[in-house]
Amino acid sequence: MKVLAVNGSPRPKGNTSIMLGWAAEELSKAGVEVEIFQLGGRSVAGCKACGACWEKRDRRCVQDQDPVNEVIAKMIEADGLILGSPVYFSDLTPELKALIDRGGFVTLGNGRLMTRKVGAAVVVARRAGQVHTYDSINHFFGIMGMFTVGSIYWNLGVGREPGEVNQDGEAKETMITLGQNMAWLLNKIHRP
Repeated sequence: MKVLAVNGSPRPKGNTSIMLGWAAEELSKAGVEVEIFQLGGRSVAGCKACGACWEKRDRRCVQDQDPVNEVIAKMIEADGLILGSPVYFSDLTPELKALIDRGGFVTLGNGRLMTRKVGAAVVVARRAGQVHTYDSINHFFGIMGMFTVGSIYWNLGVGREPGEVNQDGEAKETMITLGQNMAWLLNKIHRP
């Protein structure tokens, strides 16, 4: 079993990365292979609404100048997906939103390739906006027909400066439980 965790933060070693790492560690302990992909901070184009993904049906976006097709291929291969983002003006980062839009259209247009996969949102903010960002990501999982994994609280953390989320003990406990819950669900789905 494999989980792809996408870091939508432009800070590769920031708070979002730390939170993804906590969940990934628990998944790994349970025997789940985890890959953390750094998307944030890279040049990522938004969806052009051209419809080519529905016409070509080749599991790719026609825009090939950025890492989105690489991530789409990894999403299709994975059994689970964690999308992590800091909060930018009460929402997710533009890189992660572009992945959701383009990856969503490509996988829907090629036979709903994300159906019945497991998904989880991970969000961190300086002060507020986490719930809206969390909802935005979870809406993607819902429309894709995925199973959304929860924890002991919403999958949220508080911190602004890189590493500050380490002071949020509840966030760490939530991520640990998220990793355990995701591993449990993956085992229920993929093992007889």
